[in-house]
Amino acid sequence: MNNPSTEQTTTSSRSMMSTRHKVDRRWVSARDLTRLTYTVSGHGPVDFILCDGIGCDGFAWAYLQPYLEEVGRVYHLHMRGHGESEEPRDIERIGIEDLADDWLKIMEIEPIGGQEGNTRPIIVIGHSMGVQVALELYLSAPERSWASLILICGTFEHTAGNLYDTPMIERVLPLLRRSAALGGARLEKVWRRLLSFPLTVHLARATEMDAELTRKRDIERYLKHLGRMKPTTFLAMLQTVSQHSCRARLDEVLVPTLVIGGEKDHFTPVRLSIELDHLLPDSELFVLPNGTHS
Repeated sequence: MNNPSTEQTTTSSRSMMSTRHKVDRRWVSARDLTRLTYTVSGHGPVDFILCDGIGCDGFAWAYLQPYLEEVGRVYHLHMRGHGESEEPRDIERIGIEDLADDWLKIMEIEPIGGQEGNTRPIIVIGHSMGVQVALELYLSAPERSWASLILICGTFEHTAGNLYDTPMIERVLPLLRRSAALGGARLEKVWRRLLSFPLTVHLARATEMDAELTRKRDIERYLKHLGRMKPTTFLAMLQTVSQHSCRARLDEVLVPTLVIGGEKDHFTPVRLSIELDHLLPDSELFVLPNGTHS
């Protein structure tokens, strides 16, 4: 039985993403008592778990989610420090293992995968950093009724060390974290201002996104959410998840896996998707021609 002091369910007809279905907005108290918001929508015989990348609150799923809702239940979590979830009570508990454990906490109170005698297949879809979360989630509970993993534009280790195919960003992260901590509220204000400039949208579309295929309003939504995040939280998570690797355990991922890479992805270069496909026991690789990270 759920503890009413730590879990609560509410219903909302307004979705945080584009959807044709009613969305239940719910919350759960994580193991460190951080309050996490997640949503449930759709119906059907399959359970889908959507794992965001860093800085995202569902931006990547806006056009995919309505299709998933037609064939199953869709679960989406706002990661700690993201969207409608609280800042982590402990800033050090913000790594891949912590993010996967937040999903396991939800799975303790939700019938994801069905119940004894009535199992349901679970499909986990991860984008960007969500690929590491998806892999860690499976490896943390391999006994669940996993059906498959779909891993999009991500890697299995050292997130920041692979950005733009240079280790430089990973090396300067400790300095950036110290600077952000010293900057305090003033830096947060500057952070919000920079991400709200129209020029920032144009730069994003001109560099890391296909301007013809990416709608301006979608990029604005992503940048608006990023601007609401605390830079200290963003940098702490980026540094922590960059220390994660599950390379040594990839041979334990024993479910069919679809690995999707973007030919022109600079955030997680396509070579990482090719390597991931090579290391997984049962996978298929699809490289999207001209595909970028978004």
